[in-house]
Amino acid sequence: MNLTVSGHHMNVTPAIRQHVENKLLPIERHGEHITHAEVTLIVERHLHKAEANIHVSGGDLFASSESDDMYAAIDALAAKLDRQIIKHKEKHRGH
Repeated sequence: MNLTVSGHHMNVTPAIRQHVENKLLPIERHGEHITHAEVTLIVERHLHKAEANIHVSGGDLFASSESDDMYAAIDALAAKLDRQIIKHKEKHRGH
């Protein structure tokens, strides 16, 4: 999986990049063919947002989360993406 992490109104530090990679690692293990993932981290005043667009075989998945802490926003984003990948996998499973 190709992972792109970018920041909007913030610098992406190696620690934040490593946290994103560690949180998205379990998503790869679902066996779904994930080709590319784009994560955008946004800071607006006191609100931290994390958005992700994942390209999988059969479609694209998008998730967004907001929090007062960037690490909490990334954790919530990973949980949302995990649920979406499982739902996508179950939809496209043959009966």
